[in-house]
Amino acid sequence: MGRLAKKYALITGGSAGIGFETARQFIAEGAEVLITGRHVEGLEKAKALLGDNAHIFQNDAGDIASQQALSCYIADTFPRLDIVFVNAGDVTHLPVADWDEAAFDRVISTNLKGPFFLIQSLQALLSGSASIILCGSVSAHIGLPQSSVYAASKAGLQSLSRTLSGELKHLGIRVNSLSPGPTETGAFDKFGLPQKEKEALKEQVRQLVPLGRMGRTEELAKAAVFLASDESSYMLGSELLVDGGVGNV
Repeated sequence: MGRLAKKYALITGGSAGIGFETARQFIAEGAEVLITGRHVEGLEKAKALLGDNAHIFQNDAGDIASQQALSCYIADTFPRLDIVFVNAGDVTHLPVADWDEAAFDRVISTNLKGPFFLIQSLQALLSGSASIILCGSVSAHIGLPQSSVYAASKAGLQSLSRTLSGELKHLGIRVNSLSPGPTETGAFDKFGLPQKEKEALKEQVRQLVPLGRMGRTEELAKAAVFLASDESSYMLGSELLVDGGVGNV
């Protein structure tokens, strides 16, 4: 029997990258999983690959009304919610001089405001032993140029893992954060760079990692399985860095 047998899980931003691989591994461990994303096409493709134990719901992680609609859908779909992996995020990086209010608000809404109100809307659905995993980032620990707003949003999310732990622990709900380092995903395609420049950027990122490479999505997903399972039952308000040593070495 899998480590997540008979568990019901939500993964935001689950149609690609770390979220998709986590959904795949959750299902392999016995869970029934609902994934969200902004684009129907990506969700339908993910559903086709994940199979019958996957459900999909189009959702904008930064829109408060969307979080409430998602909660209502889950209430109609699952008998309870045992696992929440808040993975959806905006990874925009810009020099300080290039930020405007709209871009700032979009990152904060997606990475911090939306997750807070999602958890608020889900509270009544959570089981008495639920595990909430907030996807942070090693960027919150280092002074990486152009990461100012992104890193600040992730630092706020990591703070939430501690404060919400203090508030929800009497209900049996655990909140922890999983903080990746540079990971090989399709996020690099979103910068719109020519192939040569994209590969040069990846090489610059690799140079930041003491292990000399970027992480693989399956490595992050395995860490998420651990935090979702009873194996991490003594972890509360903690941060699990899976970053190739970026934050510590």
